[in-house]
Amino acid sequence: MNLFQQYGQQMTRRYFFKQGSHALGWGALAALAANEGGIAGSSAFGADAAAANIRKTLAHHATKAEHVIYLHCVGGPPQMDLYDYKPVMQDWYDKDLPDSVRKGQRLTTMTSGQARFPIAPSKFQFKQHGQSGMWVTELLPWTAKMADDLAFIRSMNTEAINHEPAITYIQTGNQITGRPCLGSWMSYGLGSLNDNLPMFVVMVAKPTNTEQVQAISARLWQSGYLPGEYAATSFRNAGDPILYINNPPGVPSDIRRKTLDGLNQLNELTAQEIGDPETRTRIQQYELAFRMQSSVPELTDLAKEPESTFNLYGEAAKKPGTFANTVLLARRMVERGVRFVQVYHNNWDTHANVAGRLPDQCRDVDQSSYGLIQDLKQRGLLDKTLVIWGGEFGRTIYSQGGLSKTNYGRDHHPRCYTIWMAGGGIKGGIIHGETDDFSYNIVKDPVHLHDWHATILHLMGFDHERFTYRTQGLDAKLTGVEEAHVINALLA
Repeated sequence: MNLFQQYGQQMTRRYFFKQGSHALGWGALAALAANEGGIAGSSAFGADAAAANIRKTLAHHATKAEHVIYLHCVGGPPQMDLYDYKPVMQDWYDKDLPDSVRKGQRLTTMTSGQARFPIAPSKFQFKQHGQSGMWVTELLPWTAKMADDLAFIRSMNTEAINHEPAITYIQTGNQITGRPCLGSWMSYGLGSLNDNLPMFVVMVAKPTNTEQVQAISARLWQSGYLPGEYAATSFRNAGDPILYINNPPGVPSDIRRKTLDGLNQLNELTAQEIGDPETRTRIQQYELAFRMQSSVPELTDLAKEPESTFNLYGEAAKKPGTFANTVLLARRMVERGVRFVQVYHNNWDTHANVAGRLPDQCRDVDQSSYGLIQDLKQRGLLDKTLVIWGGEFGRTIYSQGGLSKTNYGRDHHPRCYTIWMAGGGIKGGIIHGETDDFSYNIVKDPVHLHDWHATILHLMGFDHERFTYRTQGLDAKLTGVEEAHVINALLA
């Protein structure tokens, strides 16, 4: 949407005619906007029909992924301990990483001062699974069962080497904060499927092991320069899912409705006087909050779920705040029309004690991830729901700190890592990309995160080059200004 379209949707008749001294200029502006396909045929700039027509044209082609469930493992899962099997490394135990492999690549300050970089082969066993023959660690037996449902990308890469810029980068396409995240772009482009729930929801699951959790900032799910209505609604993992939507004690629903009507009238006066789009956002948020008073309790009440559901996801799904509980809620949200559900699962930052922490992390996510995919498939939702699992970067093959045959730590590594995707137009049972024997460099089919974003947007129905938003004189887009390509090999 360009600047004229954005402004035209928000301007009221009263504000327009109040600016009568500039009518000739506004007429020229309307003509320019019409030439760009923006508001031609609309009256007084603010007609609902014009806005609806614009919304219909945002998708450029058929949408494969009508919903997204994005399971983000905060901290960076170690790819060589999970999916990127490197048996040759057993012969390299405690030998130094060759300079010919490192190639002078950047290190974090946590290991750059080490006297040496000893190789730490994975202590975990691997087996091949599915028709693709995907190697999967013994720590993920449930995930291994669905290897043919998943597309594994073993050649993801990024420039960011520290958590905050890396998470910001993979969520928003830029290492600098203040840009819209992927969920906001989807909400903006495709709109709502349910008037009683948000378009975009975020949940932060509590890991079983809390040895080293990372801070997760709410700015990761804000809408940036997009209108505020496209920011996520955060659901809490304890107590009321959303604060302050329930009526205070002694305030009946009819009084709340009357109060809300009064606030909306005041906000409407402000909107007509000033024409600020954020005032419209405030009105919409108040109304959505009122409707969620009935929809959210129904959504989060798992009492009507059959016992077979908990057999599928695991008993942990009954405990609020667990990863299993959040992914079950994610399925329920998708069923009810939520466009984008983001789940963050913490404590994957394994600088030390991989042997002690990684099994806990995998137990948290393994059965419930399997349950989610199978549940969506059984309900006929997987074909139109894109599921994503992965972190912001990978880990090093060399050990950080102490090294033994049974335990070690791993530092951040942005040059290659593994994620998987399923459903929503993705081809299952494939392995894309290849790394060297050290899981340090990509040797085949690299996938930069901009390429990955372009592919996700394609599944949503958008040409990433044309899906832009005019801000501060620029046609901004998720994939930025550098060249990016859709990874066609991943598409069903």
